[in-house]
Amino acid sequence: MNKIIVSGIFTVISAMAFAQPTSSGATDDDLQLNTITTAVPFMAITPESRAGGMGDAGTALSATANSLYWNTSMLNFSEAKGEIAVSYTPWLRQLTNDIHLSYISGYYKVNDRHSVGGALRYFSLGEITFTDVNGDIIRDDKPAEFELTAGYAFRTSDRTSVGLNGKFAYSNLTGGLPVAGVNTKPGVAGAADISFTFFNDDAKIGGLRGTYTFATTINNIGNKIKYTDVGSNAPGDFLPMNLKIGNAFKGQFDKYNSLTLSIDLQKLLVPTPAFYDIDANGDFVMMSGKSSDVGVIAGMIQSFYDAPGVVAKDENGDYIQNADGSYEIVGGSKFREELSEINIATGLEYWYNDIVAIRGGFFYESRNKGARQYFNIGAGFKYNKFGIDISYLAALQRQNPLANTLRFSLYMTFGGKSSQSADSAPQ
Repeated sequence: MNKIIVSGIFTVISAMAFAQPTSSGATDDDLQLNTITTAVPFMAITPESRAGGMGDAGTALSATANSLYWNTSMLNFSEAKGEIAVSYTPWLRQLTNDIHLSYISGYYKVNDRHSVGGALRYFSLGEITFTDVNGDIIRDDKPAEFELTAGYAFRTSDRTSVGLNGKFAYSNLTGGLPVAGVNTKPGVAGAADISFTFFNDDAKIGGLRGTYTFATTINNIGNKIKYTDVGSNAPGDFLPMNLKIGNAFKGQFDKYNSLTLSIDLQKLLVPTPAFYDIDANGDFVMMSGKSSDVGVIAGMIQSFYDAPGVVAKDENGDYIQNADGSYEIVGGSKFREELSEINIATGLEYWYNDIVAIRGGFFYESRNKGARQYFNIGAGFKYNKFGIDISYLAALQRQNPLANTLRFSLYMTFGGKSSQSADSAPQ
């Protein structure tokens, strides 16, 4: 059981899910620690074990039921008629023992040009004891969040496909309890994913023939979330909107052995927090960056150029102010910070005789943007139409809340080939 003061629950949940500052406080390229947080971060947690064993590099992987999360447009290149999958992830077990993410998904291939699918994601925050500012117990509760997804994929040519998801997200973190005298309510959001896939089943690297996939997605485009009615004109919190660009190549060495290499570039399409500090007059002002009080589309566009960088200081440690009243920025620091917001995910998957799979991968996030840096390993086994996957996360930093994360997935295919998961599907 966790004891959490009600007034801090929103920031605690976001911080646990996304941001993991290093113990030393050091950052990349002398950039300041400047993590980007969002509402409902559970929508961006990898829910399944296959990509979860490949460094979270799943955007261009072959079609499975879990493509509803990664890339719906990939479904049209499946050889199976459909698939149903169930996944379970005990979450943040370094901190507590009762938080978990459950995911069920499935798709059906109507014909060679049209596919449909759906998914349900459920995130339980376990049992929480709500207390007031004096530490007195108010009540026990079990906050939870869920997301419903419906997807459609349309094949535009022999080698290209597009996909669209519609989503409904519900986030009940306080159970309606007042926070600092303010009534709270569940957060509700509608969102969409768009995706595109280019697929070539006659690719060749050197003397090795195989299949190549390029895919890109924009996920969680939707309204801001609010948990109170106070200040109807006040800005809400952005969803974890993100851009993913993936490439994968599956080399078929012979009838028994294949190897897939997958690489993803991922970036949050959410405004970067501006840099605020005390000026020479003792006033708290914005030194650099841009206000995040913008609309959803404006925020997505702004996310590509709004990094504040590092404000320059003189030999006395005071901020250097320009003649126009703005502050001098260290040369190149804005561009370096924008680059640091791109996460890199890489993974390998080896299959033997379409029965046993071994996986490994690495995920890298800059230290000044949250420091999620970890290795993944995983394995899979298929028999006839059934399969099971498992993955394990090994964090690089000590006391990392994501360390030792296990994911479990079960799936069943129907129609077409007897199994259509990690290796038998075209890449």
